[in-house]
Amino acid sequence: MSKFRLILALALTAMISAPVHAQEGGIENLRQTGKAFSAIARQVSPSVVFIQAESARQGAVVRPSRSPFGDQWPFGDELFKRFFGDEFPGTPRREAPPGERRAVSQGSGFVFAMEGRSVADKTYILTNSHVVEGADKIRVQFKDGREFDAKIKGIDAKSDIAVIEIDAGSLPALPLGDSSTLEVGEWVVAFGNPFGLSDTLTVGVVSAKGRTTLGISDYEDFIQTDAAINPGNSGGPLVNLSGKVVGINTAIFSRSGGYMGVGFAIPANLAKAVANQLIERGEVTRGYLGIVIQPLTSDLAESFGLEDQQGILVAQVTEGSPAAKAGLKVGDIVVGYQGKPVTEVGNFRNRVALTAPDSRAQLTIVRDGQRRDVTVRIGKLSEEKVAVKGPAQSAAKLGLTVQTLTPELAQQFNAKPGEGVVVTDVASGSIAAIAGVRPGAVILEVDRRAVNSAAEFKQALDQSAGDKRVLLLISENEMSRYVVLSWR
Repeated sequence: MSKFRLILALALTAMISAPVHAQEGGIENLRQTGKAFSAIARQVSPSVVFIQAESARQGAVVRPSRSPFGDQWPFGDELFKRFFGDEFPGTPRREAPPGERRAVSQGSGFVFAMEGRSVADKTYILTNSHVVEGADKIRVQFKDGREFDAKIKGIDAKSDIAVIEIDAGSLPALPLGDSSTLEVGEWVVAFGNPFGLSDTLTVGVVSAKGRTTLGISDYEDFIQTDAAINPGNSGGPLVNLSGKVVGINTAIFSRSGGYMGVGFAIPANLAKAVANQLIERGEVTRGYLGIVIQPLTSDLAESFGLEDQQGILVAQVTEGSPAAKAGLKVGDIVVGYQGKPVTEVGNFRNRVALTAPDSRAQLTIVRDGQRRDVTVRIGKLSEEKVAVKGPAQSAAKLGLTVQTLTPELAQQFNAKPGEGVVVTDVASGSIAAIAGVRPGAVILEVDRRAVNSAAEFKQALDQSAGDKRVLLLISENEMSRYVVLSWR
């Protein structure tokens, strides 16, 4: 065979065998990925528990035995309603006899290890508060079949986190990872007992981070994932490829009641901070600033002369609060907290809440275009105080009537005489109506200038006519917010 023919034959052989090798390589990669998930399952599953919580509640119901699961749904009445609503097709309800009025909820949890804490004497289990809250009997079961009675160590309904404990000596515990290092697109694995099916693993990725406006709990900073989460997964761990817990499976977004690719988990860093306090004190103490904040929209940023929308806007400062004592003012833009950027209302609120009361915190603000640092001594949030919370924002347009705030009107609308003007009428469909301005609201400022009479209000509006936009500071129900009204 000539040298040319030999080279041609070798080339043809390589061309034929290349797809075969590529296919084999791809299959081997998938095989290795599967083995990685299997290794995580072996590491994590022994620490995951199935939780059944019972409580005596008025009006508990049972469903007829034509349910495929028998007389009771495996994930319990309360959890069923949490995901499916009060009614579900094909499952008519009837009142239970008085002696049967026991509500049963089911979910998941996991034994966890806190840094510097031994679990030799007590075994602590993390779960969601909605799984065990109000229960007078809690039973947990491990993968190997062992069962234990549990008692509540502490519950924090505001974050939907609970710690329960069992007297079981040393049991395998999962380490809590650093959820702040998670990246969108990163592999995660969810464990739990969906629909009562114990020891279930699902795989997905981190779809998004920092979900804070879902209305699931008071303090939200959810990890969104497409790893399948279903009723009964609540309280189970969401782990990374190192087998460290990065979140607690909590809720789903669904129109059918089942998995639709959108699940939410409480980040491990938040769970760690709350669990520490629940173990130490049985309750959670949160930091308090005493300000009302709102998102910095593009219209607001332009009105305040800012080139970008980084930061959040201070709409109200409570008199005598830590923020007031530190010199914070209405109209300040908070762009940093403890050396880290502030870009979102919910995340800032959570960071303040997790700051220890009586400690000092540094805020970076922008005031009148100038950047400055302010040191605040954090207070303690009580039930009577309003947490750092942002009022709703609306698009803006114009059309209202105002009146000077007399002493009688001030008493009627819980305002201060001589400070602001009261809105007496808002035209239906007007710019102001669309912006959410309502009769009874008190306008305190127009374009950052105080207005204390109807005449001052009109004068301020006339000065803004050329810009065809105006920035109002409005007080309503003891809460303040900025509104941009634009008639472009």
